[in-house]
Amino acid sequence: MRKTGIKRKTAETDIKLLLNLDGNGNYKIKTTIPFIDHMLSLFSKHSLINLEIKANGDTEVDNHHLVEDLGIVLGEAIKKSLGKKTGITRYGNFLLPMDEALSYVAIDLSGRTYFSFDVKFRKSVDFDYSLLSEFFRAVSSSCGMNLHIKNHTGKNNHHIAESIFKGFAKALQQAVKINKKIRGIPSTKKLL
Repeated sequence: MRKTGIKRKTAETDIKLLLNLDGNGNYKIKTTIPFIDHMLSLFSKHSLINLEIKANGDTEVDNHHLVEDLGIVLGEAIKKSLGKKTGITRYGNFLLPMDEALSYVAIDLSGRTYFSFDVKFRKSVDFDYSLLSEFFRAVSSSCGMNLHIKNHTGKNNHHIAESIFKGFAKALQQAVKINKKIRGIPSTKKLL
C-alpha cells in the first residue's frame, strides 16, 4: 500500500496528515476552516485517496498560513507515497461540471514543478477564495507536480471551487494509478 504520514509544526501552523493512495475515499478532516474541510473531504471521496488531517493555525490573523501549509503537506504526502513512481500512469486530466461551473484540471507527476491557475472568483466575505491558488501552488511545488487548473464557466464561488477540487481529485486518481503494462518508470529518462 502506498501510504504515508506527515507532521509539520511551525510557529504558525500544526498539521498531522495520513494519506493512502490505494484507499477507498475514506476521510476524517478537521482543519478549523470548515470550507477547507469540505473541499478536502470532496477531494478524498472523489480521488478514492484515504485522507486524515488534523490541523490548526494562526487563523486569528487570517487563513493564509494554514491553507498554504495544508497544500505543502498534501503535496509532500503524495510525493512520498509515490516512492520511485514505478508503474504509475503519470498523467491525468479531467473536465468536471458542478452545476453552472465547469473546470479542467491536468496533471503530470514529472517531478518538475509548473503551476497554472486560470480561475476568477467573485469577491466574498465568507472565504478568501484567492487562497485556493496558494493551496494548489503549494501542492504542485512540494510534490514536484506539473498542474494546470482552468475554470471555463461559473458564477457561484462555491460551485467553482468544488469543480476544481473534484477535477483535481479525478485527475490525480488517474495519474497515481498503477498500470500493469508500464514497466519501471514512465519516462524515457528512467527518472521522474
